[in-house]
Amino acid sequence: MSDSSLGANGAQPRMRDGYALAGGVFLLLSAAATATMVAARIASDTDQPTLVESLRAVEDNRALYGIAGFARFLSGAALLLAASFLLRTWIIKERFGTPLVPRLFFFSGVLTAISGGCAVLIAVYPGSLVESGAGALAGGVPSVVDAVSDVRWIAGKIGFAAAGAALLAAATQQWKVGGALRRIAPASAVIGLGMQFIWIDAATLMHPIVGAAFFFWLIGIGTMLATGRVERRFIDVYGARA
Repeated sequence: MSDSSLGANGAQPRMRDGYALAGGVFLLLSAAATATMVAARIASDTDQPTLVESLRAVEDNRALYGIAGFARFLSGAALLLAASFLLRTWIIKERFGTPLVPRLFFFSGVLTAISGGCAVLIAVYPGSLVESGAGALAGGVPSVVDAVSDVRWIAGKIGFAAAGAALLAAATQQWKVGGALRRIAPASAVIGLGMQFIWIDAATLMHPIVGAAFFFWLIGIGTMLATGRVERRFIDVYGARA
């Protein structure tokens, strides 16, 4: 909304799109919240072999697990807000870019926020899950906690896979528009494909690597959107329009 940009053909300049700027900023905020979530989750050490063991770990590290859940909620909320703004950009409205990418991000953001909210609920579940001693959970996990845990798990998985599908769709668009975005396109495709392996237990070792790659992707694309680089590339290809 500050400087105007000329297309390669010297057409009428178009002012910076505030929606693209906002979309980029919220992608960066989503990345920041994701980093906080990962750090808190690792510190809480709640990823245990069984749900009972995980809940005991949550009981010992409620604050850290709660922070991780809230950060995950914020990550999803920021992603869906980014998608909402990106859907309103001239690039999408005038059909130079596909609306599939922000729509998939919106869907991913909603599910990620739900997953984070469930984690917060587990962290603040009323009463101590182990207050009766070591045998409190021996007879099974409370049904409400079991249900919330299942929702957290499935929403998180689907949300992550949906974000990966968004990257696969973005890769096609990036390749088409060329320039720096074309150089990013192969990485978008590889990361997006790798994110679909979230459903395969045997690929557990690659999940942190793919997650880190997605984090850097959000930073890269978020920065390009916030600085107007993406807009300038589309203007160079399709021409500026008043």
